[in-house]
Amino acid sequence: MMSRVESLTIPIDGRPLDLRRTLRPLHGRFADDGWWLAARTPEGSGSLRIRRTSEDLIGEAWGDGSGWLLDRLGPIAGLDDDPSTFATEDPMVSQLHRRHPGDRFGRTDLVFPALVIAICGQKVTGQEATNAMRGLVREFSDPAPGPNDRLRLPPDPDRMAAAPYHTYHRLHLEKRRADLLRRVARHAHRIDELRDEGPSEAERALSSFPGIGRWTTAKTLEISHGDPDQVAVGDFHFKHMVVHHMTGRDRGSDEEMLELLEPFHPHRGRVLRLLHALGHEPRFGPRLTPRDITRR
Repeated sequence: MMSRVESLTIPIDGRPLDLRRTLRPLHGRFADDGWWLAARTPEGSGSLRIRRTSEDLIGEAWGDGSGWLLDRLGPIAGLDDDPSTFATEDPMVSQLHRRHPGDRFGRTDLVFPALVIAICGQKVTGQEATNAMRGLVREFSDPAPGPNDRLRLPPDPDRMAAAPYHTYHRLHLEKRRADLLRRVARHAHRIDELRDEGPSEAERALSSFPGIGRWTTAKTLEISHGDPDQVAVGDFHFKHMVVHHMTGRDRGSDEEMLELLEPFHPHRGRVLRLLHALGHEPRFGPRLTPRDITRR
């Protein structure tokens, strides 16, 4: 039986809001009838659909976690983020910012699921990360409440923690990432409580786990906390992208990237997103080679 739907409407009041660009980084699912997010909330499982009209933001939610999700409708859709607080004299960045006034940072308050996605992406290609995440959902997930029969909840941390390594191996996860996922799954409740901490405190707590570095914390807190200052140090592409667009040189280092972004603090992650709209680094740059560890 389908659970009862609850709904909430928030007036946009003329605020610029590019819902697609704002929600895309949050790893939900776009469909013809809106954007969907499934979650294991502190109040139980739930699913959320977000739509907008010219005047309103509309949220509908199902399941025991519906109230928790609707309470966060505005933050998830980026309405708590105010891009107008960012100003720069850099002509290129300023022009990009004016071109994308509705590109906001949404915040899910769901730390553990964001961390799992980030770990799946450690030191692999985008396709490898996608394959690993799909495998985790297939193995450790459940159908989400509500009318969307394609929507599934994030992987269950208890089942993740109890699974042996060979289960992860066939899900395209080598032992390093598999062991880290099992380790953080054992502390999922404590990790999710970091939603109540600021980004700096949450970063310190996550970094206490061996195997979680600056790239992983940045990728996590960009989603869970909507922090517009996060920079994924160690990313294969970002350093070249920033250096290329801001200096004209083809290649760069993390140190150069951080130096170039420092004047934009506390909006360094916002500038990264704006530069990403221009495209990545030159196409002749090196690329990671995808692997299939299930054949080993």
